[in-house]
Amino acid sequence: MQLDAIEQFLDTFFKVERYNEDEQGGIYLPSARSIQRLGLALEPGDGFYEWVEAHNFDALFLHRPWKLELERLPPDVGVISYHLPFDECLTLGFNPRLADVIGMRNLELFGEKQSRPIGMIGQVPNQDFTGLCNCIDEIFNGYEQIRAANQSEVLKVAVVGAMTDLLVREAASRGVNVYITGQLRQPAAQAILDTQMSVVTVGHYRCELWGLHTLASILQQRWSFVSTNCK
Repeated sequence: MQLDAIEQFLDTFFKVERYNEDEQGGIYLPSARSIQRLGLALEPGDGFYEWVEAHNFDALFLHRPWKLELERLPPDVGVISYHLPFDECLTLGFNPRLADVIGMRNLELFGEKQSRPIGMIGQVPNQDFTGLCNCIDEIFNGYEQIRAANQSEVLKVAVVGAMTDLLVREAASRGVNVYITGQLRQPAAQAILDTQMSVVTVGHYRCELWGLHTLASILQQRWSFVSTNCK
């Protein structure tokens, strides 16, 4: 199995035809090497090249490859990269895999960017806000901020890759109790107060790291003989 097979699979998985050509992603550094060991990282950082060498990877997946120093990679290691499609499909957007682990059901599309959904709304098992926060904490190994409104029961949540005044008000109009997103945005502050919306912000890095580990699992499900390692 070679790098172009992973590219074909991920092009379909991420539905890259929905994106502009320069946003689609794909092979960043070609290689003819057969792949049995795949490393996945968000970007090159401290200890990255030592990690690559220690694991003797055949290929790499990078979410943000732009600071990659190609001359520091071992010979014939291929690199594949997806940025926006990864963010929209495997972090806080319309992400059925995340919906499953949160316990969301009866999913509805929410929000839109260039005809693509940027979030989802779903019913959750009856619980209080503290219970939902505990669930988010367990899934993402923490969260950034919480803001609890004056209600104890959570019945419907929105998971959205953006936060604006209009999005918060639309979520409230559709019966959402809790708005889950990456970061708290000041332009939405008044809408949060007006709608009495509870908010959980997970944090950008936590969302991406969850997506990276999920992608590793998906690739191993597709190719059982490939070992994956995330940094």
